[in-house]
Amino acid sequence: MSQSAPAGWYPQPDGTQRWWTGAAWAEPAAPSSGAVVHGEVVRAQPTPPPQQVPTSYPLPPGQPAPLVAGTYGYAPATRVAPKSAGIAVIASFFLPGLGQFINGQAGKGVAFLLSYFVGFLLLFVLVGIVVIPVVWIWSMVDAYSSAQAWNARHGILS
Repeated sequence: MSQSAPAGWYPQPDGTQRWWTGAAWAEPAAPSSGAVVHGEVVRAQPTPPPQQVPTSYPLPPGQPAPLVAGTYGYAPATRVAPKSAGIAVIASFFLPGLGQFINGQAGKGVAFLLSYFVGFLLLFVLVGIVVIPVVWIWSMVDAYSSAQAWNARHGILS
């Protein structure tokens, strides 16, 4: 029993690859890099270098945002608008919880709004006299501080 190499592509001294059938060499040889098209070897074109990302800010009008590393590869940098602490306070002045909704904190907004309405129900037992002003002032202070904190987390000076 003779031992033979398994069938497959094997490199040749001239840089090409040839198919070994397990018993004999097959013809023709395949080029090591490139493809044979109509009997001619076509080499792959080199890929162009990546474009340089501008580092000056702000960007000129019409120029796309630079690519930044993200969790799943590269994505365009997103630009965010600052939250207005003044508008959040004024909104909470008229309706407690509305400033939190403007800041994007729906859960807090619902909690402040429900607490305010519960305070009105508690007016019948005189506890609401304390609850309503506390919730009202707390809602305005929280709306202002939440907007300031959001801006600070996103690198916006306000």
